[in-house]
Amino acid sequence: MSLEIDIAHDYGGFALQAQFACAPGLTALFGRSGAGKTTLVNAIAGLLTPQRARISINGRVLADTGNGINVPPHQRRIGYVFQDARLFPHLTVRNNLLYGRFFARRDDDIDFGHIVDLLGIAQLLQRRPATLSGGEKQRVAIGRALLSRPELLLMDEPLASLDGARKDEILPYLERLRDELRLPIVYVSHAIPEVTRLADTVVLLSDGRVQAVGSVEDLTARLDLFPLTGRYEAGAVLNATLVRHDEAWGLSVLQTRAGDVMVPRLERALGTALRIRIRARDVTLALTPPTGTSALNILPGTVAELQPSSEGAPQVEVRLDCHGDTVLARVTRLSADRLDLQPGKPVYAMIKTVALDGGSLGGRGR
Repeated sequence: MSLEIDIAHDYGGFALQAQFACAPGLTALFGRSGAGKTTLVNAIAGLLTPQRARISINGRVLADTGNGINVPPHQRRIGYVFQDARLFPHLTVRNNLLYGRFFARRDDDIDFGHIVDLLGIAQLLQRRPATLSGGEKQRVAIGRALLSRPELLLMDEPLASLDGARKDEILPYLERLRDELRLPIVYVSHAIPEVTRLADTVVLLSDGRVQAVGSVEDLTARLDLFPLTGRYEAGAVLNATLVRHDEAWGLSVLQTRAGDVMVPRLERALGTALRIRIRARDVTLALTPPTGTSALNILPGTVAELQPSSEGAPQVEVRLDCHGDTVLARVTRLSADRLDLQPGKPVYAMIKTVALDGGSLGGRGR
């Protein structure tokens, strides 16, 4: 799938100018509130007509203002999942799902049972929306969108209204959706944990402009983007493989290029491909191999870059090269001075195992 976007739209004193192309997989539109994310997906869906636009999916042009093309929303073959589920309250879950099939092409062979199993909603089919939790409602809304047999799925902050427990409930289903259906997805979020867990490609938006496009691993490792991605949640993403379980101590061991990383016991099969998000604030640095420490994860690396958090701030952001993987650390300026941190200096990164909880781990996808 190739989604090509070139949009310019001014409204209410806000100017949106976005030009990018999406690679296959899940593309996250990431940015703070007011960055223009929802306006952009509404333009893709055809709910908004930009002043200038060219939008195409697999070469099929949906909008081209220069040539007078503007395909109506119901003909674009795009599924849309909103922040609130927007289910029909008078219909059962089954009938809400079947409503999506009205918009599918007649020659489509849609496997209702597969979608139901994929989203884990078989036990909900006879219930009505008022009896569902927030996470259950969103899974039904996703199923309804999928049963319309879209070429592209838009998801506009589908977890924003859910609490932490409901988010943890639905994230594995989104991973399955990404990996099993191979359906192109544009996913809007301002939550970095969701983006790092789900995205293949990240489009970073700020003030209506595209600031960067790239893989989740590359963009989370860039210190210059921290003002836009958020320093508090700053961290690096490592690709990993689950290689063994330590049943005696309730731990699992993940293999990365940076070295083996221990995490609390995972209910996953050996060989599972995963992502680990290691937050900069959970990393401590040492100049020599540490001894007598409770930290189980000690990764050797080399300082690649240093950057003050902001002018006059007491913190310094440190980017490490750990055998080709990037690890980020946040230390005080005093610590950086005492360790004489500078590019090229060997160090050891210590990460607490308990800091790598379920919110830091997810399936790697393709």
